[in-house]
Amino acid sequence: MDHETAAPRSGEEIAAGALSAWLGEPVEVRQFPGGHSNLTYLVTTPARELVLRRPPVGPVAAKAHDMAREYRFLKALHPQFWLAPRPVALCEDTAVLGCTFLLMERRHGRILRGEQLPEEERAEASRAFVQTLAELHGVDARRPELAVLGRPAGFLERQVQGWGERWQRCRPETAVELDRALARLAESVPAESGATVIHNDYKLDNLMLDRDDAGRATAVLDWEMAALGDPLFDLGVALTYWSHAAMPGLLTAAPGWWTRDEVVEQYARMSGRDVSRLGWHEAFGVFKLAVIVQQIYGRWQRGQTADDRFAGFGEVVRALGARVSRLLEHAH
Repeated sequence: MDHETAAPRSGEEIAAGALSAWLGEPVEVRQFPGGHSNLTYLVTTPARELVLRRPPVGPVAAKAHDMAREYRFLKALHPQFWLAPRPVALCEDTAVLGCTFLLMERRHGRILRGEQLPEEERAEASRAFVQTLAELHGVDARRPELAVLGRPAGFLERQVQGWGERWQRCRPETAVELDRALARLAESVPAESGATVIHNDYKLDNLMLDRDDAGRATAVLDWEMAALGDPLFDLGVALTYWSHAAMPGLLTAAPGWWTRDEVVEQYARMSGRDVSRLGWHEAFGVFKLAVIVQQIYGRWQRGQTADDRFAGFGEVVRALGARVSRLLEHAH
């Protein structure tokens, strides 16, 4: 249940000698095997442990996997929200590792990925999950160091346009259901409920919990898609992974975890926000996940990753298409 490391996967190795020369200290590099997008490594030196994040190998979507932007976001956010890890260094010289990468502090705790908590601890973990999101949305996004990182006005329209363009670049030949869903989402964009710092990929395995207290968070990870925007959008994305991911092994479907309705009700209570227009955001979250999964599946089909976890992602995309259609039937 801790975030174990392994030898880097074939084709995803890090040039330890080049990294050591750039850092000015000897390093040992191991890979965190979880996650499906950016590649994450544990870098150990004689004096410290760091986490290195870099884009996936091979061609990536335009504006995706922007390590420099993630570094800048963490640098501005960490002093206001301690659960965001402290960034340590950014390297934009691609001669070092062949890509831009960032280094940040290592946090310790439990990441729930494939293994369950004991049932009696699941309600506390649910509470920590929702409370952390509510606290993030309480950060003052008007602070100058944060305000320069985004344009909250028109955020939802830009999300529809941006993810729609990504979908057109990666869509398979048979994708009528998701094409229709995109059209419906584009014609029904709701008025924005406010502007806060949003994680934009908030899910259970991006939350690190204390090893001895499942009700206490120790970090929120993976800030690549963080933005300034509508907090209901963030909640919709979170519900995608909590209830609608259409992937095997969805931990929160087991007894003891809060239901989808309990998550929404508790978020409304903890944040004081009106969640009555959540339906569109929830449906868009599923559409967004379908695009991400299709992008990953496309890389696997082209042989740009040898990670066998991705072999079944085509079926996941089809299941997500059916799910977003059902959600849109009830969105208001």
